[in-house]
Amino acid sequence: MTTPKLTPSEQRQRREDRLVTIRLRMAIGRALEDRDITTPAAIGEALGMPAEEATKLLTRRQWREGDVERLQAAAARLGLTV
Repeated sequence: MTTPKLTPSEQRQRREDRLVTIRLRMAIGRALEDRDITTPAAIGEALGMPAEEATKLLTRRQWREGDVERLQAAAARLGLTV
């Protein structure tokens, strides 16, 4: 099975999403660190999701559909504006 090629506009959108996810992950990581929230359980609680899911969301390198929205929701939960 071959993966269909992305159109130029889809590629551009994916690049933009990737940059947004990097910025959000950095801001969320900084906010958690400033609040001394370091354990996976505490991070999950702070972000309102299971610990494993929160850890994966913040450390994942591969782009996934919906990551931007989930990171924006996590940032809003922490009171961040990015």
